[in-house]
Amino acid sequence: MRNMRTPLLAKTKTVTALLCMLGVISNAHAQFATTIIPVAPSETAPQSPAKPAAAKPAAVRPAAAAPVSATPPAVAPAAAAPERVRSEPKPVDSILVVVNNEVITRQEVSERLASIEQRMTAQNVQLPPRNQLVRQIVERMIVERAQAQMAKEGGIVVDDAMLDRAMQRIADQNKMSMPEFRTRLEKEGMVYASFREEIRREILGQRLREREVDNKVTVTESEVDNYMAAEANAGDTRQELDIAQILIRVPENATPEQLAARRERAEDVLRQLKTGADFAKTAAAYSDASDALQGGDLGWRPAERLPQLFLDGVAKLQDGQIGAILKSGNGFHILKLVGRRAAGNTQAAAPAVQQTHVRHILIKVNQVVTAVEAKRKLAELKERLDHGSATFEELAKLYSNDLSASKGGDLGWVYPGDTVPEFERAMDQLKPGEVSQPIESPFGFHLIQVVERKTDDASKERARQAARQAIRERKIEEANEDWTRQIRDRAYVEYRNDD
Repeated sequence: MRNMRTPLLAKTKTVTALLCMLGVISNAHAQFATTIIPVAPSETAPQSPAKPAAAKPAAVRPAAAAPVSATPPAVAPAAAAPERVRSEPKPVDSILVVVNNEVITRQEVSERLASIEQRMTAQNVQLPPRNQLVRQIVERMIVERAQAQMAKEGGIVVDDAMLDRAMQRIADQNKMSMPEFRTRLEKEGMVYASFREEIRREILGQRLREREVDNKVTVTESEVDNYMAAEANAGDTRQELDIAQILIRVPENATPEQLAARRERAEDVLRQLKTGADFAKTAAAYSDASDALQGGDLGWRPAERLPQLFLDGVAKLQDGQIGAILKSGNGFHILKLVGRRAAGNTQAAAPAVQQTHVRHILIKVNQVVTAVEAKRKLAELKERLDHGSATFEELAKLYSNDLSASKGGDLGWVYPGDTVPEFERAMDQLKPGEVSQPIESPFGFHLIQVVERKTDDASKERARQAARQAIRERKIEEANEDWTRQIRDRAYVEYRNDD
């Protein structure tokens, strides 16, 4: 249950970017669908080894237009026969890429292109040449499609009810009602349905990452000790850095030839930067990192939350300078030090905080268990608790889908912010010994019981917990990059070039 720590959408860069764009959508929606050039496999988009022919999905072709009748319509004898009018061909959608057993169409890429161009313009990021931007968009969509397939196979679903609540939270964060929020989006030229589906993709991706990456990251006590010692030694010299990166990803199990080709591409990109090319524009054109279309900017981060490789790479750089090429397990990195500043003193005494000893029963929603069934089951369990026919610990061990089930659902003492907002709000409203109604969170449905509460000063254990979380976030980011690369490399990808 400790994996509930990150609030839903709190770290979703795409959401922030979408809310910031507020520009004018171009006519690319209509034009690009008929002019887009198919993306051929390249150094930035290596094609996976071909599967046997029998395993390839059948080609899907657009339906042919109905043939024009050879016999013109009958006319009255007195009337002159009209000249046959030949209908102009109409543009049709077609397949651009096959990803495993699904397809990405030209129209889908066209719509994404219009959104990305608008976003980059609103953020004052120079647009790269269209063919390079298209290549980046297609690569992003390939990974998204492969992740969505993995989520579907794992029973991860973002239904309309969950999406509606996420949209409401975004509107609340912008201090608008839903009608006002929707009107604002449409007024600024954004298609509400497209925005909504992008949020769905973000939530789906986040839930998949939580299961496949976050839950597998561990932090040892020795790592916490080293982190706290480093913070103590840093004292008032602690820094925050704003770094931008361009990543030329290296495929898993790359051959020497592939490795050399990626190195050559990285060197070519560095030459362009050294001769005055704009970093954000170049990142949007060449970087394989998830932040490429945001100009590669990682934002301000404490030094201890950055990979050591990055810290070493920018150690001797001045603000605005670009470093040498760095090699990691994911590929070749080119870093720019955007800025450096003194960090706040995290060692200062913190005010007293309330801790809650809490336990819960979690029923996850998947392809087998629907939201209605999960909620009904928890209502039955609560009724048993209310009548005293079973204890909370007994029911948690029997029915909870969380790792805490073996401990009777006990999550121990939690601080504010340790759980997702939905869970925390419900928990805070309970009195010791009281059991909640079924509560929905991104993880499923919960019954929550508060055991007891206490007020605690910022203790040594709290400091260790903060250090553990900082290490965990850094390791999750590194693991996520590696996981994304593996998904892309293992997907079957076929580029179509229909004439």
